[in-house]
Amino acid sequence: MPHSLTAPHFSLKPSTHSRVVKPWLAGLSMALLSAASGQALAQDWPTKNITIVVPTAAGGANDAMARIIGQGLSARLGKGVIVENKAGANGAIASEYVARAAPDGYTIMFGYIATHGINPALQKLKYDPVTDFEPIGMVAASPTVLVVNNAVAAKNVKELVQVIKAKPGTFNYASAGNGTAPHIAGELFKLSAGVDVLSVPYKGSAPAVVDTIAGNTQLMFPSLFTAYPHVKEGRLRALGIAGEKRSLLLPDVPTLAEQGVANVNMSQWYAMFAPARTPKAVVERINREMNSVLADKAVQKKIQDQGAEVETGTPEQLKTLVQKEAVRWKSVIAAAKIKAE
Repeated sequence: MPHSLTAPHFSLKPSTHSRVVKPWLAGLSMALLSAASGQALAQDWPTKNITIVVPTAAGGANDAMARIIGQGLSARLGKGVIVENKAGANGAIASEYVARAAPDGYTIMFGYIATHGINPALQKLKYDPVTDFEPIGMVAASPTVLVVNNAVAAKNVKELVQVIKAKPGTFNYASAGNGTAPHIAGELFKLSAGVDVLSVPYKGSAPAVVDTIAGNTQLMFPSLFTAYPHVKEGRLRALGIAGEKRSLLLPDVPTLAEQGVANVNMSQWYAMFAPARTPKAVVERINREMNSVLADKAVQKKIQDQGAEVETGTPEQLKTLVQKEAVRWKSVIAAAKIKAE
């Protein structure tokens, strides 16, 4: 007699094991799909023009450097690079715009110390400088410099402090607006040197420099990028570097610390960022191409002639810098009791 064949029993109820494994497999699949999608995008990228958003008005330091880099990237990538200025709120308007842009590598930001360092400690933002961006890489750094107009009878910082103390309440310093780097440097100078100087905020560095040259304000703390052309032509006199070291462009100008005024370290840095979740492969491609542009001696000279020194690095190094700056400026701004406009 043939053996009877009994159909095996299949349970339609999922086991506990399957309920645990399936979500894990789904997550792994999504991660692999995302990575593959990012790699595919990077291979095809770019297929259209790229926009660099600059958080300041046209004609300033940020704008000039962004255009220099844009020209280089366009030549290397074979696509147009458009520079779009979105000034306002100390860079917060442009930052929020880029943070909300599509994470595809076609909208990137020329950020700087204000957008990703000072602003988070100064005001409530609609963006997070760490979680809403993918760091691409550093571009350059420019120390802040203490300058005076030619009518001020001081040849160095020690003499300037003496002149101010002899006439309290009569000296004004210009800034690019409350909460900007020139403003913070000015307040730190007042604290460290123990002098009485009134802050006069302007809407940007350009009009502040014009009024300082004209003598409507006596001193200012612009970036060397902004100040250097005027110092070179003799319209302003540089008394000290508000940084850790002397500048290659002004090697004879000592730092403020060398002249007895410590804790006024305001080196302004400039860097490129993409919206969060931009594929890593695209970010690395932009970083690689940008670093190649910045390695060109002619590009370096264009930037150096304006008062900045090229500094490059990896996305990871820029991420670390932004995290450190957030902690540093929160402490500095609280100590100096600085408020936004």
